[in-house]
Amino acid sequence: MELKNTIKEYRQKKGLTQEELAFKAGVSRQTIISIERYRYKPSLELGMKIAGSLKVKIDLLFYFE
Repeated sequence: MELKNTIKEYRQKKGLTQEELAFKAGVSRQTIISIERYRYKPSLELGMKIAGSLKVKIDLLFYFE
């Protein structure tokens, strides 16, 4: 199983840039890019910060495939 995410889709639905989401979550834009491209698996804490920033449940952002 591989951890996948829908961050890009939810970020775009909310009209946020990668930089804006990164600021809200307290990380760099490069971190958001890496997560969206599956190059970096965020910690639970960061996943929850991103979910909170996008105002969606964490299980809608991350799933196993």
